[in-house]
Amino acid sequence: MLNLLAIFIGGGLGSLCRYGISKVSAKLISTNFPLGTFISNTLSCLILALAVIYFSGKTDNTTLKLLIITGFCGGFSTFSTFSFETFELLKQGNYLIATLNILISVLVGVALIFILLKNQA
Repeated sequence: MLNLLAIFIGGGLGSLCRYGISKVSAKLISTNFPLGTFISNTLSCLILALAVIYFSGKTDNTTLKLLIITGFCGGFSTFSTFSFETFELLKQGNYLIATLNILISVLVGVALIFILLKNQA
């Protein structure tokens, strides 16, 4: 039950942080590129990789691991918003920005995790 509560709290905190980043980035920079979602997803990849490194070999922190990795990172990053924003860009005829969004988001996210976890095994 404690693990479920940790995931619930982490997910809520991650969602609130994602919402805040989206609002702040929209106020600071006016662009068609979905910057808030990109920042959230990139930071989430970074946090997830660092958490995996931190928790590597530690079995006594299952609840904290679930709070951060499953809860917070799951709530902070969002594939559905990324997909919807990309669809909206395509619908508006912004094909170049939509393509850049897909390529940059996937490449940066995978690269961050690869760079940070390549020596973990």
